[in-house]
Amino acid sequence: MTNGTGDVGSGAGLFALGARGLVEVRGGDRVRWLNGMLTNDVAAAAARGTGAGCYALLLTREGRVVADLHVLVRDDSLWLETEAAAVETVIARLAKYVIADDVVLADRSSAFDRLAVEGPGADRVLAGLASEPPPPADGCADLRIAGTPVVVAAFAFAGGPGFQLFVPAGRGQDVSAALLAVGAPHGLVASSEEVLERLRIEAGVPRLGRELDESVLPDEARLERAVSTTKGCYTGQEVVARMRSRGRVSHLLVGLHCGGGSLPAPRAPLEDLEGKRVGEVTSAVLSPRFGAIALAYVRRPWDAPGTRLRVGGGSVEVASLPFGLPREAR
Repeated sequence: MTNGTGDVGSGAGLFALGARGLVEVRGGDRVRWLNGMLTNDVAAAAARGTGAGCYALLLTREGRVVADLHVLVRDDSLWLETEAAAVETVIARLAKYVIADDVVLADRSSAFDRLAVEGPGADRVLAGLASEPPPPADGCADLRIAGTPVVVAAFAFAGGPGFQLFVPAGRGQDVSAALLAVGAPHGLVASSEEVLERLRIEAGVPRLGRELDESVLPDEARLERAVSTTKGCYTGQEVVARMRSRGRVSHLLVGLHCGGGSLPAPRAPLEDLEGKRVGEVTSAVLSPRFGAIALAYVRRPWDAPGTRLRVGGGSVEVASLPFGLPREAR
C-alpha cells in the first residue's frame, strides 16, 4: 500500500498499522467491572451508548502505566485498542481481577486489518467517503467503504485530526485502494509507519514501550486526559490522587531540539551543564519541519523550555510540546 516516503503535509496519510492489537470484553458485568479497572470513566462512556468511547490507562497498584487503551463501546461488548505487544499483558493483568464477575476477555487482533487516516485533511477524506455522520470524538461508527463494513474510530496516534479503521481481515487492500481513490483530491497519500512515528514525536504523544512503561506515572507523561477525577475507585487511584495533591510531579515528558542534526539514542542519559544526570531520551527522529528532535523525561527544574542540556557529548535544548509551540507555552 505504501511507498514508504509519502508525507502528509497539509493533507492526510493512509497508514497500514501492523503493530496494533484489540482486546474484547464481553459479559453482563463488563461495564461495571472495567470501570473499576481503568483510569477513565468507562461507565459514563457506556451510558452514552454504542459508538461512544474514551482514552484510558491500565495501571499497576502503584499507579504506574501498564498500557494505554482506547475504549470503544460496541453493542454487546467493549473494545480495548492498544499496542499489539501489550495485548497478552493486558489480558493477563485484567484476568486476575475476574472473580465472580460475568466477564470474558478475548484477543481479537487477528480479526481485523488495521488502517489509519491521519493529518490535517483527515476530516475531508472521511466526509468524501461516507454520507453517514462521523463518529464522536474518541468514539466509533459503523460505515461501509468499498462495500465492506468498517468500524471507524475518531482518535489519532499523531495528536491531530485522524481516524482509525477496523477492517475485516483480508479486506485491507481493497479498502485502502478505495480510500486512496476517493481521498486523493483531498490530499490523501499512501504513507508509512515511519512517517506516522515521526508525526507522533512532533506532536509529543507518548507511546507504550517508548515513553510509557511500568516506571511511569500518568501525569509524568502528560496523560491527564486519560484519568477521570470524578469516578469511583480504580486500580492505582490512591497513588495517582496522592501525586496530584502535591501539585506537580518530579519529572516530566518534554521535547528536545538536538543541535548539529545528530539523533541521541533511546535511553541515552541527559546531563545538565555541570554533568549531573537529570533525565533520559525516549524517542528521536529527524523532522523536515523541526530538524533533529527527541522526546525525553527530564527532572524539574531542568524541564523548563530553553534549558540547555548535554547528551552523548552534544548539546540539546528543552522544547515545549508539541514542537512548534512558543518557548513559553507549557
